[in-house]
Amino acid sequence: MLTTIIAAIVLFGLLFAGMAIGVIFANKPIKGSCGGIGATGVDSECEICGGNPKRCEDAREE
Repeated sequence: MLTTIIAAIVLFGLLFAGMAIGVIFANKPIKGSCGGIGATGVDSECEICGGNPKRCEDAREE
């Protein structure tokens, strides 16, 4: 029984590590599943791009 629990913990650890490595190598920003702040109806500007999404894309490419 103890070996089953240890095996399950090791398996979950490997799965989490694999997902983390996938996120690192994909090099994409993490996005929310519900549309982010735009879905809340709050009209605000991005602090980084100042309302110009092209600047964010250009900074991401660099």
